[in-house]
Amino acid sequence: MDVINAIIIAIIEGLTEYLPISSTAHMGFAASLMGLEETEFLKMFQVSIQFGAILSVVVAYGKKFFDFSNLQFYYKLAFAVMPALIIGFFLDDLIES
Repeated sequence: MDVINAIIIAIIEGLTEYLPISSTAHMGFAASLMGLEETEFLKMFQVSIQFGAILSVVVAYGKKFFDFSNLQFYYKLAFAVMPALIIGFFLDDLIES
């Protein structure tokens, strides 16, 4: 993968990460259109730029995330995450297969 391919994949990640579509699938599709083999390096590159996108949210909303004076935010966050945790716990075998 050269620099141009990396830039194209990064742009696709940036455009699709926060839309209700699969940014990972779009990056994989673009990589295959560019003729890139799905190597461990490509997978790690995709994970790295996705981590960067998530980290940008933490930085942008850092004051809200780490404002421990407002515990109501954390209660709401825990309540919002609970359904996914419960479903994931009980359907783990089905999801993995």
